Amino acid sequence: PARACNHVLVSDSTQGVPDGDVHQWFTRSRALVDSGDANAALLLIDRVLAEDPQSTAALEIKARALFDSKQFHEAAEVFTILTERSPDDDYARYGLGVSLLRLQQFVEALEQLSMAAVMSPDQRRYSTALQQVRATINARVEAGLALTGPIDTPRREHN
Repeated sequence: PARACNHVLVSDSTQGVPDGDVHQWFTRSRALVDSGDANAALLLIDRVLAEDPQSTAALEIKARALFDSKQFHEAAEVFTILTERSPDDDYARYGLGVSLLRLQQFVEALEQLSMAAVMSPDQRRYSTALQQVRATINARVEAGLALTGPIDTPRREHN
C-alpha cells in the first residue's frame, strides 16, 4: 500500500522511495510546483535529479520550486546553471533575474531581465520585472543609495 507524505505518494515497502518511476516523479513534481506546493516538489525533484542529474527540465522545476519556497540564493544558483547550459533560454534568464531582484542585486538582475525581455518580447511578466528593476535602480540612483543590498535606515530609539 501507499501513503501520502507531503502530497507525495510513498510506498510503505520501499522505505521512503516515492511510488512510480522517474518520469512519474517529474510529472508529479511539476504539478506540485504549479499548484503551489514547492516544498513537496523539491522532495520529488531531488529524487529525479539523483537518477538523472543532467535533466535540464528537472533543474528548471527545481529552480522554480526553490524560488517559490523563497530560497532565492539557491534558486539563482540553479538558474545560473540553466543559463550556462542554454544561453538562449529566456525563462532561465527571467528566473535568474527575478531571483537576483529578490536578493537585491539590481544591476545583475537588470542584465538578466533585459536579455529575457529581448529574447521574448511577448512575455509580459518579463517586461514587468524589467520595469520594476529599472525603477528600483533609478530611485536608488536619485536617492544616492547603493545599487545592491538593503537600504540602511537609521534605527529609531524607542523610549
